[in-house]
Amino acid sequence: MRSRQRMFAAVMRLLLKCLRLGRRRRFKLVRQVEQLWHYGHLCLRSLLYNSFTNGDVVLDSLFEPVYWLVDHVTRWFGVVFVALVIGLTSSIVAIVYICLLPLILQTYTPAWICWHLAYGHWNLIMIVFHYYMAITTSPGHPPQAKNDLTGVSICRKCIAPKPARTHHCSICNRCVLKMDHHCPWLNNCVGHYNHRYFFSFCLFMTMGCIYCSISGWDMFRDAYAAIERMKLLEKERLQVAANQTYYQTPPPTFSFRQRAFHKSVVYLWVLCSSVALALGALTLWHAALITRGETSIERHINRKERQRLQKKGKVSRAHGMGAGWGRARCDVPFPVLQVFRNPYSYGGWDNWKVFLGVDVPRHWLTRVLLPSPHLPHGTGLSWDLPPCMTEQRMPLLAI
Repeated sequence: MRSRQRMFAAVMRLLLKCLRLGRRRRFKLVRQVEQLWHYGHLCLRSLLYNSFTNGDVVLDSLFEPVYWLVDHVTRWFGVVFVALVIGLTSSIVAIVYICLLPLILQTYTPAWICWHLAYGHWNLIMIVFHYYMAITTSPGHPPQAKNDLTGVSICRKCIAPKPARTHHCSICNRCVLKMDHHCPWLNNCVGHYNHRYFFSFCLFMTMGCIYCSISGWDMFRDAYAAIERMKLLEKERLQVAANQTYYQTPPPTFSFRQRAFHKSVVYLWVLCSSVALALGALTLWHAALITRGETSIERHINRKERQRLQKKGKVSRAHGMGAGWGRARCDVPFPVLQVFRNPYSYGGWDNWKVFLGVDVPRHWLTRVLLPSPHLPHGTGLSWDLPPCMTEQRMPLLAI
């Protein structure tokens, strides 16, 4: 009996030891998992932590595959886009000459005929000239040879100094002077030497589309009504033909030439109106940037810099305030925060004069209203005061 009790006690002690050992091992395993988790989390944060990281950086990182795809697709489809612009524009010009011009010469008064001929051909010449110059003119690139070029930074892809306002184009795989953007419709970058050609093309193309839409509104309504009558009469003709023999089928109500004329007028109006809305919005956007003396890239950079300095309290959130000292009611001087300004802006009107290359009043005619291949001010490597400016407006805070 005693031997059984001793044996039972020994088994119970062994069982308790096993339970204690298993509990220790389980607790030790849990502690090891927690330590690995904290260590991995610390390593991840140490590798990814950046004081400048924000929502925009995260979005840019997520969209990086999309950017890569767009860069490579745009590089190969640039020629297709240029051919599409030339084809659509040529189709509109052909419709105007073949369909509308004979009608204008027969129905309009001599004064209106002279107006349409003069304005239409002038607008067409400006569109063709500026588009040709925009796609054939190089936007400008920094020199590759070693020289005394002063760069504000180093391009990480070209491993070369970048002058002010110069940015790297991932599609052209080169740095571009005063880069605005890469335009697939030009198959070229928009930069220092062809920025004026690009904007002038957008402006005159928008003006031409608006002109065609307004001038052809009455013709479009008549053509659309005629097409609807064609459909109705065609349906009636088929119903009558179903009850008659083959040789009794009536001839078509409208000829092929009439059908082509009406459909061409509808096509012209719809295409011109659509392009006028889309390209007009783009033209207004670039006009606002030119008024501020910025490019598309610089607008984004200036906005981010302004927000960063506002968070640090270095610049004022209110516009129009100057730098200096003011006085409160108690006559104690207090600092007035600086206002962030674009360092390359000379004022709205002067920015347009610099952009268009207007040095004297007659240049508004010879360089703006007529085709002109004149070069922009400067070389794109340095940004000195243009000759048309009498005094330089120094920015309060130039970053």
